[in-house]
Amino acid sequence: MAEPEFTATGVRIGQGLRSLTRAGQVRINDGRLELLTSYGSEIDSAPVQAVRASKPWFAADGRALADLNGNRYLLTLGDHDPAPGEPGPPAARRFIEAVRRAAGRGD
Repeated sequence: MAEPEFTATGVRIGQGLRSLTRAGQVRINDGRLELLTSYGSEIDSAPVQAVRASKPWFAADGRALADLNGNRYLLTLGDHDPAPGEPGPPAARRFIEAVRRAAGRGD
């Protein structure tokens, strides 16, 4: 199996005012964006060509919006300190760039 193009763990995933998970995973693998719970159960997934990722104007750094299958998710990436010796989680900007790159919409 190929290495995922983008992976973030410890991601807060919300929909509207509802929090779906506080320690979820976001993964881009084989041309699909997957939103997963901390246990690995799928919340939602879609081909990256059908995903719209953006930075909300109203949110702090580390937050991104992802529109999948008609649903809008607010992702909070990098809001906690990494474990000692571990790199920090990817930032929202890296997530947005990874979605665009995987979909072939630019660098």
